[in-house]
Amino acid sequence: MLDFSAYVSLFAAALGAATILPMQSEPVLVGLLLTGKFSVAALLAVASVGNTLGSIVNWFLGRGIERFRDRRWFPVGEKALERSSRWYRKYGKWTLLLSWMPLFGDALTVVAGVLREPLLPFTILVFIAKTGRYVVLTLVTLQFFG
Repeated sequence: MLDFSAYVSLFAAALGAATILPMQSEPVLVGLLLTGKFSVAALLAVASVGNTLGSIVNWFLGRGIERFRDRRWFPVGEKALERSSRWYRKYGKWTLLLSWMPLFGDALTVVAGVLREPLLPFTILVFIAKTGRYVVLTLVTLQFFG
């Protein structure tokens, strides 16, 4: 039962970290990796899927931005949204490969929704970016601390 709750906790942290919640998933992943009790592949899959789903939430928020933009809980500030919009208009969907970056990446996922990026290419590019970040973090963790 504890194994299942660890995976659920990682999933929740990864999903929340990509949305409006003030969360970080990296410490949870590193902590679970360092225990040596869990499948590395399963941890990577759970974190990647959770974080990608969180970005999809942002995409949907972007689709309805005019209704929510002025709300205090909205995940992206006005400046970050404007900067991300400029990048997205200039470089297109390929900017989603930067969606792993703190703050700026979340804004990109919202902007992709605002600018009506189709959901399938959005999801594929974000999944690649999020998984890449977790793979690098995992390799560094296992190399230096594992």
